[in-house]
Parts: sequence; C-alpha cells; structure tokens
Amino acid sequence: MQDAALLSGRVLIWDGAPLREGPGAARIEDDWAVAIRDGRIAALGPAGELRRAHPDLPETRYGRDLICPGFVDAHVHYPQTRIIASWGKRLIDWLETYTFPEEMRFDDPAYARAVADSYLDLTRAAGTTCVASYCTSHPASVDAFFEAAEARGQRVFAGKTCMDRNAPEALCDTAQSALDDSAALLARWHGRGRASYVITPRFSPTSSPEQLEALGALWAQHPDCLMQTHLSEQTDEIAWVAQLFPEARDYLDTYERFGLLGAGGLYGHAIHLTPREVDRLAEVGAAVIHCPTSNTFIGSGLFDMAGLVARGLRLGLATDTGGGSSFSMLRTMAAAYEIGQLRGHALHAAELMWLATAGSAETLGMAGKIGTLAPGAEADLCVLDLASTPAIAQRAARAEDAWEEVFATIMLGDDRAVRDTWIGGRRG
Repeated sequence: MQDAALLSGRVLIWDGAPLREGPGAARIEDDWAVAIRDGRIAALGPAGELRRAHPDLPETRYGRDLICPGFVDAHVHYPQTRIIASWGKRLIDWLETYTFPEEMRFDDPAYARAVADSYLDLTRAAGTTCVASYCTSHPASVDAFFEAAEARGQRVFAGKTCMDRNAPEALCDTAQSALDDSAALLARWHGRGRASYVITPRFSPTSSPEQLEALGALWAQHPDCLMQTHLSEQTDEIAWVAQLFPEARDYLDTYERFGLLGAGGLYGHAIHLTPREVDRLAEVGAAVIHCPTSNTFIGSGLFDMAGLVARGLRLGLATDTGGGSSFSMLRTMAAAYEIGQLRGHALHAAELMWLATAGSAETLGMAGKIGTLAPGAEADLCVLDLASTPAIAQRAARAEDAWEEVFATIMLGDDRAVRDTWIGGRRG
C-alpha cells in the first residue's frame, strides 16, 4: 500500500464538460503521467518531464492503457447487492418481493458489514472509487457501510433510508425516530475522513407527510448535507403518489412542500417529469441521476438526457444496484448510450466517460475534487485496458483514434477491462 506514485500511460483530461460543451472538451494524451503524493494528484504532464521532476516516486508503467478518473456512482442501494438480477418485477412488486425481505436482514450488524465489504470489493474491481448509497432503515446498516469504506480510505456518501408507511412493520420507523436516527448518524459520520452523510427519504409513497416534514427540517439545519430520494421512476408509481398526496401539484411537489427540494437534492430516475417539475429542478439547481440499466431492467422508461441537458440540469450516472443489472459503470455507460439512441441522441464516448466521473462528482458537490485528473484532486483513479478481451482487441485494432478504442471498451467491456483501481493514492 502506498499513497505516492507515478503512473504513466495514456491519460484522460477534462478541459470542460463534454456533455454541455461537446466532445472537444476532453482529450486523451499519449505517453503522459500522473504524479501522486499524500493521496492527491500532485502534477500531470508528459511522462518524461514528470519522471525528471519526481525522481523519487515509484513508477507504474501502463503503456497503452488509459489512466482516467475513478468512476463515481451517484445512486446505489448497497443492501440490494445479493438480490441483483432478480427476475420479473416492476418497481412496487420489486420492493415487496425482493427488496424489503432482504433489507430486513440488515438489523444484524454482522450481516450488514459482510454485504458492505462485498459491495465495495465488487465495485472497486469494476473501477468505481466513490458511491452515493441508500442504506436500510437500521442505523447499524449505515455504520457498517461507513466503517467498511473508512477501512478502505474510500470517499462515500450514504444515509439511513427513512420510511414510516407502506412497508413491512419490521422496516418502518416513525417521523420522530427517522429524525433522531438521521441526526445522530449525521453527527457521527458527516465529514469524518472521506464520509458524507446524506438525508435519505426512500420516496414519497413510503414516507408520511409528517416524516417528510421532519426530514426537510433536518436538511434545513444541515444545508451542507445532500438529500437523496426517488422521483418519477414509473407511471404506476406516479399514479400512486397522486392518490397518496391528492393536494400536490405533481410528484416533485410532494418533496417541495416539505422542504426537500434544493440544490443539494439528488433525484434518482426522473424519467416521466412534467414541464413544471423540469422547470423547478432547473430553477433550484437540483441534480438528476440517470440509472439506465435499472430503467430497462425493471421496465421504467427512457430517460430524456438531451432534453434535460438543454434545460441546464446537472446530471449524474448510476448503476442503481440492485434494480440495476450490473455493478459496472462501463455497462451502465453502454446502457445510457442505447437509451440515448432510442431517444434519438447518440452520446459520444467523451460524454459517457464524463457522466460516469466528473458529471456524477458534480452532482455530489465534489467538482474538482473527484472525477477528474487535475492537480489538487483526490487521487482516485481507474486504469482501463482498452484491449482486455479478444472481441475488444480486434475492434480496437481497427480504431481510427483513441476515442473509438474507448467506445469499444464502453460497449463491450466489464470488470475485465479494469487493469487497476487507485483510491486515495493507493492501489487495490
């Protein structure tokens, strides 16, 4: 283990935000290097220059491999690790058949820690260096996740999932206990090392107005925290919300009226938005998280990437484990590309890579700190072998430029394409 190193190879650089500015806002430099000291990026540039400037740093030579920022997964459910790829359900049935029975197991701290360890190992192998996770309603599930991440030196965002209705009694809290538990966990973990607490109502159907109001008040007291929830994932869900909140103008209004709409809000899915909802999300500077493998796996719909980008919303990308069908952000990028094609908008490899790194980091309030290779940024990196399998290698051999190689790995790659993952300047 080390937190000082020199990594040489091909290096991915952001000069801007490709999703907003076009693919020209990114470049891939041949024979470059990244210098790491004390867990941060100290410098980057031509490999020869950095070898001379940092002769004491042990070098790892990656040749034609691509050194890029570690992947940032902006919406996951680590407690669903063991039920990923479960068959045949849509959202509400998925929760009742698979999710809730599994989450009941997390009242056992040992079980929670075992799943947290497994989840972080699986995602690290896939090149993911930061996640924003829902835990369960058990405070022990939050402690287990933060403890597992702390042992790895990993930056994570997480919170207790609050719900006081329309769920099994064993998983329900109350408005008061949700507030008390969340406040205590926030005090224990927020800002400790690389941990950030996220206020986490699961979604409006499982929280009473009283609970939403209590969590909105907690967020108002701690505006430096993020808040994460679900929004407009499936049409039958939206109809259910309308029945539960007949006075609300729309789904987003069930959060807005209780103080749960703001710039630090992370709204997962957001597929079937009304014009008013899009307007309000844009006005407050909220972030929307695209979960493409989940949206197709449980039949939710097709996210309007181009439309929301045009409105200026901040967008992140996420696996949504375990409604999502893969732990890999490469597979998630591939699904985002395919959904974009169905919506008439083909995303460039630079746009996809930016979404999975700097874009997601931006939604978490971490722009310039993670998701980028720049001096001063935290040294969370992923190294991709752009010829990791025979199928990818034969396609890469025909590529006319580096972006074609990257695109082939996005569309055909998985954890086998991840040569190395570095977290806080340490290689796993």
